[in-house]
Amino acid sequence: MDKQNSEYTHDGKTYIKLKFKAHEFNTLGNYRFADIVSVYNDKWVFCRHKERNTWETQGGHIEAGETPLEAAKRELHEETGAISFDIEPLCDYWASGLYKGEHITAHGQVYYAVIHEIGDIPGDSEMEEIRLLDDISDELTTYPDYMKEIFPIAVIKREKC
Repeated sequence: MDKQNSEYTHDGKTYIKLKFKAHEFNTLGNYRFADIVSVYNDKWVFCRHKERNTWETQGGHIEAGETPLEAAKRELHEETGAISFDIEPLCDYWASGLYKGEHITAHGQVYYAVIHEIGDIPGDSEMEEIRLLDDISDELTTYPDYMKEIFPIAVIKREKC
């Protein structure tokens, strides 16, 4: 990965250069990513990738043959160790910018999950650890623009549950 082209550092923290725009769920199509904003014991669940010092929600690429929901369930387990959870649609997003050294324009689906039981993060996970937080500031996140677009929608969803 050419980190110089896809990441930048500010105040010792590494960020990915991507812009995001939220849309109504299931309106964009041609999805490349599935993401999850999750809670456990009334706390937001954030993950720290092994190669970064910032925090992010769960998610990743949709594998061949997977639906976005199947990918979201897989990613939630792989990145948090979630064993039992309820998951439902939250929103779609459009992303554009540098990602892993290439300029992309892609769509993703975001799900909201309430985790009931959590185990260890699988050994082959990209994530180093998880944190349970009441809130998170933009300077601590890997994708600040994502958090500005998506997190407020998740907060509203959480308040309705």
